[in-house]
Amino acid sequence: MPRPALLRRLRHLLLLALLLATAQAQAQAQAQARAEGRISIIVNNPENPYWAAEGDVAKATATELGYKAVVTAHEGNPLIEGARVDAAIAAGVDAIILDPADATDSAETVRRAKSAGIPVFIVNAGLAMPGLAVAQLLSNNVQGAELGARRWLRAMGETGSYVELLGAAADPNAAIRPKGFGNILGAAEGLHRVAATPADWNRTRAYEETRKLLASHPQITGVIAGNDEMALGAVAALKEAGRLASVTVGGFDGSPDAVTAVTADELV
Repeated sequence: MPRPALLRRLRHLLLLALLLATAQAQAQAQAQARAEGRISIIVNNPENPYWAAEGDVAKATATELGYKAVVTAHEGNPLIEGARVDAAIAAGVDAIILDPADATDSAETVRRAKSAGIPVFIVNAGLAMPGLAVAQLLSNNVQGAELGARRWLRAMGETGSYVELLGAAADPNAAIRPKGFGNILGAAEGLHRVAATPADWNRTRAYEETRKLLASHPQITGVIAGNDEMALGAVAALKEAGRLASVTVGGFDGSPDAVTAVTADELV
């Protein structure tokens, strides 16, 4: 056989061997995942104590039930979320627990997992399309926001001007929690919201936005935030400005740092 033809044949054989080895490795990985009982847990951003606890509790519970669980994060990015879910599908996991990045984009991602025969359980924030997930385990964020708003309103003396810090726009709770706040605060005749700005559930971003709001609205007597991380960022900015004693701050979630701040009379 001429040398060039032999080389071509060897290349073809090597390529075929590589493809077969890859396919075998993938099949073995899928078989191992199913034999062990593996669950993929995908949360938003574990730098936030709420989402960190979400992943930790889900993993601990899965372990107690005999599953091997892996926690990853999408950081609120639907593209990263899609890659995490696709990786879980490729690994042949038994189930996916997902705190979705976006109500609409995440629904399409869940649809891919469903088509692959992998059940998805949604936690914390819902999908725009019903019926894709096996279950959606959600807290009543409207009711929770209403309860928090009533407590904050009493602390405000039902009067004054305030600003609101909003969550990341892609997260359904960023619209749901302000709705709950508005159901209560909108009926308070002596109360006036002078500004609302996104702080993306982030403490540092909330600190920066509160500083700007204090400069543009120095008369405010209240800040209400869609989660505790943003509320704590506001507290830091108010402390720095020497305004914490005259401004009432409210949050949402009950994180450990927030509980400490409530005990110190820095949050309500």
